[in-house]
Amino acid sequence: MRMVDLIEKKRDGIALTEGEIRWMIERYVAGEIPDYQMSAFLMAVYFRGMTEEEMVAFTAAMAESGETVDLTEVPGVKVDKHSTGGVGDTVTLILVPLMGAAGYVVAKLSGRALGHTGGTIDKFESIPGVHTDLSPREIIDQAKRIGVVIAEHTQDVAPADKLLYELRDVTGTVPSLPLIVGSVLSKKIAGGADLIVLDVKCGDGAFMQSFPEAKGLAESLVRVGNELGKRFSALVTAMDQPLGRMAGNALEVRQAIEVLRGGGPEDLREVTLALGAELLLLAGEEGDEVTARRKLVRLLDEGVAWEKFLELVAAQGGDTQCVEDPARLPRAREVVEVRAPRAGYVRRLSARQVGVAAGLLGAGREVKGQEVDPAAGVELLAKVGDAVDEGAVLARLHLGERARPEEARRLVAGAFEIGDEPLTPGKLILARVR
Repeated sequence: MRMVDLIEKKRDGIALTEGEIRWMIERYVAGEIPDYQMSAFLMAVYFRGMTEEEMVAFTAAMAESGETVDLTEVPGVKVDKHSTGGVGDTVTLILVPLMGAAGYVVAKLSGRALGHTGGTIDKFESIPGVHTDLSPREIIDQAKRIGVVIAEHTQDVAPADKLLYELRDVTGTVPSLPLIVGSVLSKKIAGGADLIVLDVKCGDGAFMQSFPEAKGLAESLVRVGNELGKRFSALVTAMDQPLGRMAGNALEVRQAIEVLRGGGPEDLREVTLALGAELLLLAGEEGDEVTARRKLVRLLDEGVAWEKFLELVAAQGGDTQCVEDPARLPRAREVVEVRAPRAGYVRRLSARQVGVAAGLLGAGREVKGQEVDPAAGVELLAKVGDAVDEGAVLARLHLGERARPEEARRLVAGAFEIGDEPLTPGKLILARVR
């Protein structure tokens, strides 16, 4: 068997066998297949897709490409969540301690920035001292001790996904349904959770921009995940404009802290509560969504989730003084304002353009392995539906060390559309797939 044969086979739209897929993943992880050949295969998949049988085999091969996290020795129900990626999506940093406060075990394996979207690991590591490179044994021990973990999916756990994740980011193959399915589910299968809720983003800032595409991805994820022996549910959520008002690593940590302290942007809080309630319903603990949400709201408002977050940060070496006083988190060397060219109402705010701009300011990556600047990003002072005066500040650009401010400023200015008539923002939760 040769890699070039599999590339040609996929290029011509022919389904690969389970044996061929396993051979390819094993050889790639072993370093016997070079990046340029795997890049060609990824592009062939982007254009030709995969059958559901291929997706099951592809996901299983990636999940089994290294160690798995066996949580059976950890008491309690193990839950997890995953987002397909958005702008300002810092839900994980809120939901993990929230579910821990509710009495569940969450051993979350997360990734870094991908394309125009942020990464949970980059965000969490913007807290000074936090380390996420935990071994499976360390993940299990911490889960037993405090019930919550946020760890990078290292080369020991689902190593094929880590390698492909970085390669997709720089080869234009991120928005491919089969590759997203394999990436999302391989980490979830390897992560050892019993119940998993998926947040499938839909809109301008998502990899799936139309509702039919996003719902199709949610259905594929749930079907393939259940085929592999786990219990999955998915919500399709809106990503036409950024979630919350921050796009950038330390900026989003500040916003997560606001929500954990009982405040924060209403849209970020709403999506977090919806996903948490879905997990409670999957677990069978609560009979209806209203009761489930009420329980989670109490844990936020009474500070129980906040205390669990402090415990999580401390357990992974973080400086808790920096989260108790967010002014001590990394700050940009310079802040540039973007102002409204006219008075009116914000009728559109492109999440994608804001996400790309945050990357140009230093919050994302342009090449594989590049470091991000924890202080860089975009702060939004106006969102869809807000009234603005001529010259009002629409956004602040927090410049990192390698920032390209003029390009970022043009993108953010162009992300806003201001009209004469007010516009009510659309729904946040678009569909549920079980």
